[in-house]
Amino acid sequence: MNRTHRLVSAFGAGIVALSTLSGIAQTAPAPAPAAAPAAPQAIPAKIALIAFEQAVVATNEGQRSVLEVQKKYEPKKAQIEALGNEVESLKKQAAALPATTSEDERASRARVIDTKEKQLQRDADDATQAYNADLQEALGKVAQKVSGVMRDYCQKNGFTLLLDVGGQASNVLWANQSTDVSQAVVTAYNTTSGVTAPPPAAPAAAPRPRTAPAAPKK
Repeated sequence: MNRTHRLVSAFGAGIVALSTLSGIAQTAPAPAPAAAPAAPQAIPAKIALIAFEQAVVATNEGQRSVLEVQKKYEPKKAQIEALGNEVESLKKQAAALPATTSEDERASRARVIDTKEKQLQRDADDATQAYNADLQEALGKVAQKVSGVMRDYCQKNGFTLLLDVGGQASNVLWANQSTDVSQAVVTAYNTTSGVTAPPPAAPAAAPRPRTAPAAPKK
């Protein structure tokens, strides 16, 4: 029972409150008119795109964090899989009961299956919730550091606007792929973090080929 879990990143905007000056005496002279602010100057737009969540996971540190959380939950995953196999085995046994089996026996087996199925569902839900929380916390720490490298990269390369196109809610319908800086930010972060890439997972063992039966002798 595999489930795909997605990381949801949230970005907050800072709000600065300005206090109101008061208490000026009525007898104080009126202040001189302030000079008109300089008109803003238009600069050429240089827009970049990034799939931020995917970039965080693609960094060496992000991959390491995912592997560490997965390793932490391997015992729980094995426990849930064992319970699931037990439930399936009990169902097969119940289905194979002979016609002479009493109703009390059938009802007893059904109650056992129902109890274990409910336990399986609870265990799976609890493990999923805990796994997602730990994964979000681990990747959230990486995301904060990637965000700083991302902003620094955009400033150094003269970008005036950066759009996140990694989420489903993105309003960007099309863009030239040369404007995507996701991999460049990942590379820059890997360089500054000093975290090496995790070793590749060992490939699954290939099934042994079946030996063709010998041709019958004539």
